[in-house]
Amino acid sequence: MSFSPSSSAQAAREVVAQRLRDLRKTAGLTVTELAGRCEWHHAKTSRIENARTAPTATDIRKWCGACDAVDQAEALINQSLHAESMYTEWRGQVRAGLKALQASEPRLFEDTELFRVYSSTLVPGLLQTEGYAAGILGISARFRDVPVDDSAEAARARVDRSRIIHEPGHRFVFVVEEDALRHQICGADEMAAQLGYLLTAGALPQVSLGIIPMSAPSRAQWPRETFHVYDDRLVSVELVSARVKITQPSEIALYLRAFEQLRGDAVYGADARALIVGAIEALR
Repeated sequence: MSFSPSSSAQAAREVVAQRLRDLRKTAGLTVTELAGRCEWHHAKTSRIENARTAPTATDIRKWCGACDAVDQAEALINQSLHAESMYTEWRGQVRAGLKALQASEPRLFEDTELFRVYSSTLVPGLLQTEGYAAGILGISARFRDVPVDDSAEAARARVDRSRIIHEPGHRFVFVVEEDALRHQICGADEMAAQLGYLLTAGALPQVSLGIIPMSAPSRAQWPRETFHVYDDRLVSVELVSARVKITQPSEIALYLRAFEQLRGDAVYGADARALIVGAIEALR
């Protein structure tokens, strides 16, 4: 099984590019002739058709007008906007600070009944304590050169957002690699508090917490990129440079299949608690 969130966004761009190319060919226009009608350089036409440059709404309207296909412009604009919204660079996201980022898309959390989260490297955000979150966000602020380091305030905002775990109407299924319990990204005391909180949160009736042991004899899936599934309608994947949002049903189904296989690799209950306790004891 192979899937790439960044290639999913690119594939969506390529669909738009192919439709524009087909319109040009159906109209019997060369690349140069279309460029002349749109009043831009022919190299721009090539960049758009090869999905190297995303067309603006104005570009698409001119293109459709040149091809006598004005009636298709709005549908293509909507499709192009969807393709670009799939891939959101962190650089733009953090300009307003990390605290503001924690408060983004509140309706997504409120409207989701079933949260499914797989994390290969960190304790999931919805299960983070303030000290642990401050450690992660501090690293993020330094790495991304955030103008004002508001990681402490952002950590408090993240914990506030996580209170949704205690609100009725939501269920949470977490699958975490044991490695994530061992990466000490904050002080020993803060790390111990975080692991202790996992013992508490994992016992909540609305929470399922599975840990995939490092010593698992065999696996259905190797460790994947961290991803979040919101009901069956959206997958969010966090990359180094961007967040990718996936809404294509066939791709969501692929992530759900991977999630269920990863979930099958995990241990639960007393076995999961033993792995968490082991990580706490390793801090001493």
